[in-house]
Amino acid sequence: MSSKAPPLSPAESIATMKVQPGYRVVPVLTEPDISEPVAAVWDGNGRMYVVEMRTYMQDIDGKNQLKPTSRVSRHEDTNDDGVYDKHTVFADNLSLPRMVLPLLDRVIIGETNTLDLKSYQDTDDDGVADKVEMWCERGRVGNNLEHQTSGLIWNIDNWLYATYTHERIRFTNGKVVREPMPHGSGQWGLTHDDIGRIYYSTAGGENPAMDFQRPIIYGKLALKGEQAPGFREVFPIDNVPDVQGGLKRVRDDNSLTVFTACCGQSVYRGNQMPADFNGDLLIPEPVGRLVRRAKATNDQGRIVLSNAYDQAEFIAATDPNFRPVNSATGPDGCLYLVDMYRGIIQEGNWVRKGSYLRGVVQEYELEKNVGRGRIFRIDHETTRRGPQPRMLDETPGQLVAHLSHANGWWRSEAQKLIVLHGDRAVVPALQEMAVSNSNPLARLHALWTLEGLDSVTAEVLKKAFADADWRVRSAAVRIAEPLLAVDRSLDADVVLLSKDSQPDVLIQTMLSVGRGQHPAADQIINQIVSANRDNEAIAGLSDQIAANRAAALAEQRKLDEMRRRNRELAESVERGAKTYKTLCTECHGPDGKGQHSPDLKDVVLAPPLAGSARVRGHKERLARILLHGLVGPVDEKTYAAGLMLPMGAHDDEWIADVANFVRNQWGNESPIVSPADVARIRDTSKGRIGPWTLSELEFYAPAEMDRSLWKLSASHNSGSLSLAIDGNAKTRWDTKTVQKPGMWFAVEFAEPQRVMSLLLESKASPKDYPRGYTVEVSVDGKNWSAPVAKGTGDGPNINIELDLPDPIRHLRITQTGKAPKLYWSIHELTIQGKAPGEKPAESMAQVLADADPSELAAEARELGNAKAGAVLFFNSAMTCANCHEPASGPRLAPDLAAKREGVSDRFLVEAVLHPSKEIRKEFAQELVLTVDGTTVMGFKDSASDDVLVLRDPASGKLIEVAQDDIEFTKTGTVSAMPAGLVNPLSNRQQFLDLIRFLMEIDGRGSEFLKSMSEGLR
Repeated sequence: MSSKAPPLSPAESIATMKVQPGYRVVPVLTEPDISEPVAAVWDGNGRMYVVEMRTYMQDIDGKNQLKPTSRVSRHEDTNDDGVYDKHTVFADNLSLPRMVLPLLDRVIIGETNTLDLKSYQDTDDDGVADKVEMWCERGRVGNNLEHQTSGLIWNIDNWLYATYTHERIRFTNGKVVREPMPHGSGQWGLTHDDIGRIYYSTAGGENPAMDFQRPIIYGKLALKGEQAPGFREVFPIDNVPDVQGGLKRVRDDNSLTVFTACCGQSVYRGNQMPADFNGDLLIPEPVGRLVRRAKATNDQGRIVLSNAYDQAEFIAATDPNFRPVNSATGPDGCLYLVDMYRGIIQEGNWVRKGSYLRGVVQEYELEKNVGRGRIFRIDHETTRRGPQPRMLDETPGQLVAHLSHANGWWRSEAQKLIVLHGDRAVVPALQEMAVSNSNPLARLHALWTLEGLDSVTAEVLKKAFADADWRVRSAAVRIAEPLLAVDRSLDADVVLLSKDSQPDVLIQTMLSVGRGQHPAADQIINQIVSANRDNEAIAGLSDQIAANRAAALAEQRKLDEMRRRNRELAESVERGAKTYKTLCTECHGPDGKGQHSPDLKDVVLAPPLAGSARVRGHKERLARILLHGLVGPVDEKTYAAGLMLPMGAHDDEWIADVANFVRNQWGNESPIVSPADVARIRDTSKGRIGPWTLSELEFYAPAEMDRSLWKLSASHNSGSLSLAIDGNAKTRWDTKTVQKPGMWFAVEFAEPQRVMSLLLESKASPKDYPRGYTVEVSVDGKNWSAPVAKGTGDGPNINIELDLPDPIRHLRITQTGKAPKLYWSIHELTIQGKAPGEKPAESMAQVLADADPSELAAEARELGNAKAGAVLFFNSAMTCANCHEPASGPRLAPDLAAKREGVSDRFLVEAVLHPSKEIRKEFAQELVLTVDGTTVMGFKDSASDDVLVLRDPASGKLIEVAQDDIEFTKTGTVSAMPAGLVNPLSNRQQFLDLIRFLMEIDGRGSEFLKSMSEGLR
């Protein structure tokens, strides 16, 4: 442990805290019963589930963080003294779990590097999950673990929300439903208040509260002044300046100046604090060793956050290891804090060698303090803890009564469990509560519980529209959204709501009539804005609401128009959008412009897709990138995410859908990519070794052909043929008569050409595009092929991509549609392709594939430059160090500087060029085929009579397969290291340099490797 900042006992640590008068901190669960806690939640019987990230930053470099030895533990207070005394490991062998949500008969858990959510059930009631199933499969992610989805809360609207993700989830009628959202938000943790308002935060953006004005399903909405002046300034009492932002974020006394690690926020909704505490937002700040208490004031519809204390915090400590990372209202009505209690709080990416933060960590020896953790209860002098719930043992009818409980935790838990039971026998009781209970919060929850049971009626809504409490009226209009477009019986009530005296009701009405597509939405919104011009919230939100609504309608119109023109493309784009928003936004960004690192504003994780020539260009190039991956610089720039992993494991339709989405979004507009296209490209590139580089893909980027030697002919108006290729967009060739099937325009090339695409442009005569077309080709101008392309014209720019295996000399475009009043015109015809003799460049992996490894090894030993090889090894474009010697995070591949048996010069060459030729036992993957035909592959982690556990070699993610589900297993013959990672190398000499470097470090140890890498990271 640290000699400069030694760990203290819970009592000693509490003694270093400055707590506001009247409050005290009480330990309820500490080490050794928990280790590295990051979140705590309770099930319906009051049992606490603690997320333990046991591998997080166990050393200063963050090695082996994804090793699947983290867990979710369960804890009970068996004697009701407020201290948890019964402990079990509920779910073990997890890879940095980050989400946990108890449901009715199971607990949902999410891990790092995956968006998948799994169901864990304890079927024999021993406190240990014995049945694990996939609950919601959403795919892998792989960016920095600090910037992945977290949270997972069941909100009052019966949807599940988490941070970052652009979708929300609902469990309805036994099925998981996913719905895209216009935006995602937040970083670590999120919370909601009594009416469902969600508070997000971002440590990287140093913003302790964001996107809380209105539900994010309506888009990002913010108001000026929503944080009081100086709200982001913090007032710690410690003096350890371990701040990622460096000296600019500390005062002269070394204390933190502003929020820089805000996380795990919660709205207090209990009943064991003073009345003025209700609805306050608690914001842990682990770098500042403090907890902010924020007042949330409703200023005529604008929520304003302010510090509850003048230049002070609710809780602050001088103990350097006090690291509050989460907070929550408990079943007993009290406030709880999760203290990770450790030295380093930042992930290894921010404690790199040479960084300011690393120096401070080493000065105070913070890296030595690991493996502890505490959960505290915050009591007031008036606190009288409430009873433990037994909701899991109660019937839905009994649960209804809890919807009026004084503790918001009970109300929310009861609503969730009633919805999960799905027993509509309670509907009459809920209807009665929704319209007549004296407690407005009971009426509110009853309404939303009816919504969750799909049992809302117009009659109940009408009464709720007229409720005395504005919170119920606002909820009612939101719940009514699915009916607003079709049920005209609600119109009179909507008109009354648009004249409501409460600004929040007016704002919600504006949002709901827009999202619900009320036929008079524009008129209603304009009336509200016009009648409330003096209200800053309505005025400030109205333009944003209009812009968000316009964007949503424009997107819908675009999709509808696309569907009208090409239903197949539109449906593919819709499917691709779901995949992109789930898997791709974290690197490429929701706007396709590339996602900036939340912490390093100048760092972009992946190249932009909006306007990208590789996206908008020929499908041959993009399809290959998706199938095989991409490595190396893009437009002379190296991106932080490094290697784009191949997606070829997905089927042809999946690849086509993603391609069609990015090719027809953010201003991109390109022809459809069909599953058959992907299948063909997959087949023709099946010999490909490893990911592509952009220089190799140039062969699939067609160039504009020289038009000067073309011979043109046409079925009509031969006298103006040359005007179609004269370079003047204002002149044209046209048919001189209305469009009829059979009209044609032909091109003869001087020499056979490999034609890849053509563009028919008629912007100056925007309606004169062909209503339908086919393209035929010929070698001799006499024997014509069947159509190699056909389609329906949909605008003045028609881009047609061709898939021709052989060069052709003649090309003919035939008009197949009818336009009784319009000519067919071509203002400019552009044809793109390649010379027939041109061949794709060979990758470095292919160039060296047949070389004798012993000869290459001897050549490298003689001619290779180890220092030049080190430069290549640590170059992020090569991705070598990312796995073998990461600057932070876990090592995902062998330690190349360690002593290993059987490593020869020849072995090193073969390991790089042919990684699957000889796979060491410890790095051999196990291939498992399940009875339902699913194939799973990974390193064997453990096995029992009940379950086989595999570890994904790229992410460290744990994969559990029930032994009863296994058809057979065998040791895989494919290395976890992809072939072809040498492709970014420019020449043979660079390969020799890289191998010479590997020879030089082999068996020499980490210190020697460190000396070789000086100045290269």
